[in-house]
Amino acid sequence: SRQTTFQDGGEEVEEGAVYNVTLKKVQIQQAANKGARWLGGEGDQLPPEHTVRQYETSKIRAIKAGTLEKLVENLLTAFGDADFSYISIFLSTYRAFASTKAVLELLLDRFGNLETSGHGEVANLNSFDSEVVLRAEIASVLRAWLDQCSEDFREPPDHTCLLKLLDYLKNNMPNSDMESKVQNLLKQFQNQEAETVDGFCSTSPSDLVDGEELEISNPEEFSSFQDHVVAEQLTYMDVMLFKKVVPYHCLGSIWSQRDKKENKNLAPTVRATITQFNTVTKCVVSTILGTKELKIQQRAKIIEKWIHIAHECRILKNFSSLRAIISALQSNSIYRLKTTWMCVSKDILLMYEELSEIFSDHDNYLTSRELLMKEATSKFANLDSSEKENQKKSQKRLQLQKNKGVMQGTVPYLGTFLTDLIMLDTALQDYVEGGLINFEKRRREFEVIAQIKLLQSSCNSYCLIPDQKFIQWFRSQRHLTEEESYRLSREVEAAADTNILSPKSQKSMVKRISTLFLGTDVITPPKEHPPKNSPLGGSSGESTDSASVSSCEFNHSETEDVCVTPISSPEDPLKKGSIGSDKGSGSTKCSIFDKGSGSDKCSIFDKASGPDGGPVSDKSSGSVTCSTSKVLPVYNRQNGGACIIRVSMDGINDSVYKSILITNQDRIPDVTQRALLKHNLEPDAVEDYELVQVISEDKELVFPRDANVFYGMNSHVNFDFILRKKA
Repeated sequence: SRQTTFQDGGEEVEEGAVYNVTLKKVQIQQAANKGARWLGGEGDQLPPEHTVRQYETSKIRAIKAGTLEKLVENLLTAFGDADFSYISIFLSTYRAFASTKAVLELLLDRFGNLETSGHGEVANLNSFDSEVVLRAEIASVLRAWLDQCSEDFREPPDHTCLLKLLDYLKNNMPNSDMESKVQNLLKQFQNQEAETVDGFCSTSPSDLVDGEELEISNPEEFSSFQDHVVAEQLTYMDVMLFKKVVPYHCLGSIWSQRDKKENKNLAPTVRATITQFNTVTKCVVSTILGTKELKIQQRAKIIEKWIHIAHECRILKNFSSLRAIISALQSNSIYRLKTTWMCVSKDILLMYEELSEIFSDHDNYLTSRELLMKEATSKFANLDSSEKENQKKSQKRLQLQKNKGVMQGTVPYLGTFLTDLIMLDTALQDYVEGGLINFEKRRREFEVIAQIKLLQSSCNSYCLIPDQKFIQWFRSQRHLTEEESYRLSREVEAAADTNILSPKSQKSMVKRISTLFLGTDVITPPKEHPPKNSPLGGSSGESTDSASVSSCEFNHSETEDVCVTPISSPEDPLKKGSIGSDKGSGSTKCSIFDKGSGSDKCSIFDKASGPDGGPVSDKSSGSVTCSTSKVLPVYNRQNGGACIIRVSMDGINDSVYKSILITNQDRIPDVTQRALLKHNLEPDAVEDYELVQVISEDKELVFPRDANVFYGMNSHVNFDFILRKKA
């Protein structure tokens, strides 16, 4: 019998690199001698006194931190070190710390120059003492790069890196299958126009038939589309966009830079997915409120139709459009329609509540996280309903799907992954002592990236055909602005105005909501009345942040494209005394699949895993951070000498928060400078600002110039700060 155990082997330090070492021990039980069989023992049944235990021990080395040169060199040695996932991790995350050009030059010019490889760095690679082996290893890395991340080489119009690679292959591996592959990829890129992502939801006039104008939805036309057809078409659009998402665009260090002027085209594949999400949400609002003449019962029927469509999305395992629809129904302008909601049938209300509960914020959105992982690779949705009638309908619809014999993929709500990645980026350092790149951070990020890739792969199972009639209708909708939807909502049910939150309860809600958000770029909930001329989603129509790929209308402060109203499931509107609270789309909290944590705990990957998924000892699971604690710094809790605070700019982006990591060594100038950088302001202006902590509605804590923020802050209230220009 073979039994495998892992043991911490400490660290190994080389020039320019630090490695984690794990010892893998395999126990082999054997008979003491051939004559032992005469005693009646057969294999594993041998008496203990007639067996000996032998162990095979092998060393697994995983690079923890290193220079760029060492990390690239490790692409060639990782397989020999039994760090089998290293190449995939590096290729998925290197864009956070290096360019394609820099990595390719190191790989080809420094390690791949076979004419001079007898000297220099390559000669030091013990595993590669022959040119043939070296060529094979480089070919293996290049093949993985082209297979997993071919988009890295898309550089219109010149495609410099791809041409460099092609030149290398012609000289060193002529007539190889890889040379053909690169030539085909180059032709493919050259035949395509400069990369544009078809968002399916663009509402610019150029996308419409000549002479056709955007229009507010006609209720009869919308009603003519069957519920399952709408859900299938939304899923078709979501699938096409999600499959195009370039995973590294989701990395916190990249996505968090999108609001800089020079980065307006950054992460286009993620932006397209977000735009689609917001367009679905706006479509829901427009169809419900767009026609003022509707009777209450007719408006209730439209709400019922959208709940049925959301249920169909659930059957299709499309969590993106499902959440978009639920977010719209929980938005202030729809949620406040008390009389309309009272006309929605009880069965459908129960269905709505069950669908809303999927995105409950309880235990860090544990329900939606567990459901996503459970269904990521399952053939069909696992539907459970506490209401018998809904259970019958669900099973009937599911059986129809199964009868088609086509497996379903899974489309996730991308905001969950964006939040997790932005929090990892905030909590873990990019560099460690000696200026080495912190590769432990990249291993953590890859655990999230790998899940995105798995779900993208599952989307190949969908077999959906576009319905041009619906897509044309969907694209031609004129979406209501935030101000319009709010005004129409009040005109439809003016009596509900008395239920709008008072300033005091509004402040209380802000405080409750703020405990939900451990991500960055958070916008507080709406004030009592939306501001005039408030654009819906900024210039691009987007309304999201790293923490929330969320909806639209509900963002009463569009200083940045973020939306954060709570996604917790509302109670049955029939039982509510007030339907005035702002219910909208939400953002996920920071921990990554932290199943064991309650809502007051937020650790990210408490335990690390070994290269093959097995547990490793404490030492190797610790990450290279400013804190020696296994639990990473989080918002609203001081832990291991570090924590995450949120800082807004008074008078500029006063409703936009940025997450800042602080330690017990940080003083006011350090934190102020970091906050200015995060808000894309001049960091040299530190002396012009003062930092204050918001204690309550009418209390603030002002810090002296050289105060230690960590020890000076009030840790019993939310870690919310304001950076204010001095008078």
